[in-house]
Amino acid sequence: MARAISTRRKIGFTILAWGIGLVIFFPILWTFLTSFKPEGQAIAIPPRFFDFDWTLANYETVQSRSNYFRHFSNSVISAVGSTLLGLLIAIPAAWAMAFSPTKRTKDVLMWMLSTKMLPAVGVLVPIYLIFRDLRLLDTHLGIIVVLTMINLPIIIWMLFTYFKEIPVDILEAARMDGASLRQEVVHVLTPMAVPGIASTLLLNIILAWNEAFWTLNLTTTNAAPLTAFIASYSSPEGLFWAKLSAASMMAIAPILIMGWFSQKQLVRGLTFGAVK
Repeated sequence: MARAISTRRKIGFTILAWGIGLVIFFPILWTFLTSFKPEGQAIAIPPRFFDFDWTLANYETVQSRSNYFRHFSNSVISAVGSTLLGLLIAIPAAWAMAFSPTKRTKDVLMWMLSTKMLPAVGVLVPIYLIFRDLRLLDTHLGIIVVLTMINLPIIIWMLFTYFKEIPVDILEAARMDGASLRQEVVHVLTPMAVPGIASTLLLNIILAWNEAFWTLNLTTTNAAPLTAFIASYSSPEGLFWAKLSAASMMAIAPILIMGWFSQKQLVRGLTFGAVK
């Protein structure tokens, strides 16, 4: 029997939830407002929230100084390319760990997860030297490869969790009907795990889109994504807060829009198998 919750408690939880949401959202709101301020008013003390001279000059300057659409296309190529390559590798790997486990499967999963705990700067020099020798620096292929490597443990872990929720009897029935290993994975397993695969794809696109450390160190111009686009407004002359905010809004707007329209799919995928 469900426990009754008083109206006062509901109101309290609602206020608390809205308060936490506003705290989380405030940096985005402040960046949005600052992007429309003149540089002088952007650094005014005390801060000016709405009583400032609204202007689009920062967006015009950002676009004229930097080719936004080239950086945007680089971000799309690196984020989507690395996620698709990661799924191509992770689906068979997660299938093997979920349905053909060995006594070392858990150890392998923990080892993969441990690679995410390693400080990225600890392997920067060897990866940089390898990429230099293979001529992968400042190339789309190089960024796709490195983003795939850093996000692959998360992709495999998520897919492994979703695959474990699929009844083994269904796969055994497909084998009895003569399905090959490829047909089992492509035509039986993958369609049943579409919600989990979709949420994994969306989350890893977001992770790849927001990756800054590797993109700043392994690119310069040709393959530089929007993270490098933002960083270009931090210069020895100082921080141009209004223009930096405009560049930030132009960089995060596409991923915010994608997250807004795909939120139902994200929730569905993240709760896949949670309720039976």
